[in-house]
Amino acid sequence: MTSIDSRIVGTWRLLSTKGVDDSGKALPEPYGPVPNGVVCFQADGRMHCVLCDGRKEVPSGENRVFMSYAGNYTFDGTTLSTRVDGSSDQSRVGGDQVRNVSFASDGRMTLAPPRRMFAGIMQHQELLWERVG
Repeated sequence: MTSIDSRIVGTWRLLSTKGVDDSGKALPEPYGPVPNGVVCFQADGRMHCVLCDGRKEVPSGENRVFMSYAGNYTFDGTTLSTRVDGSSDQSRVGGDQVRNVSFASDGRMTLAPPRRMFAGIMQHQELLWERVG
């Protein structure tokens, strides 16, 4: 069994998100102005994550963004890769979710997926997390 860098193990809550296009122009926050999320990385290599727009109400005509997935993961200190075996988006099941990971001196963690299509726009995203407890 591959050892997992222990810095990632634990429960984390989402603090903020950002998205930019290829030119660096800021885009609307991927999970709205009040992002809400939790991710749990177990020491045995299992993880689960839930993300959503945390506003009490979204404006008329907007859909609430929601995503959840779970699976077995590996983490080598910089790259997180999860083999998804359950998700609110069936197209993710059986695939890998890969994130670049960095840790700030204050203990916060940033997860950055590869450039991808989100809300109809190719973008680069970052999600900032804080350890719970």
